[in-house]
Amino acid sequence: MEEDTVKNEEEEFNTGPLSVLMMSVKNNTQVLINCRNNKKLLGRVRAFDRHCNMVLENVREMWTEVPKTGKGKKKALPVNKDRFISKMFLRGDSVIIVLRNPK
Repeated sequence: MEEDTVKNEEEEFNTGPLSVLMMSVKNNTQVLINCRNNKKLLGRVRAFDRHCNMVLENVREMWTEVPKTGKGKKKALPVNKDRFISKMFLRGDSVIIVLRNPK
């Protein structure tokens, strides 16, 4: 019974929606992940599970910030920011969408 579950999950990972993550693991390709904190992660998937928990490597985290302005000043323009993270664990419930190797 346990073996069937493992086989089914493997088959599901290779053909279902999670195949995007599977291909990234197999081919060491980048994925772009939109997160619930309005940040985007561009990196390589080392490992994942059915909850979309992921171990990511060589990640570029990107987001925009609106700088605080003083009294009477007009609204500041949003500023694009990013940072590099060499290894990270991403909890699956913060994932909105995963796109494969964006060019």
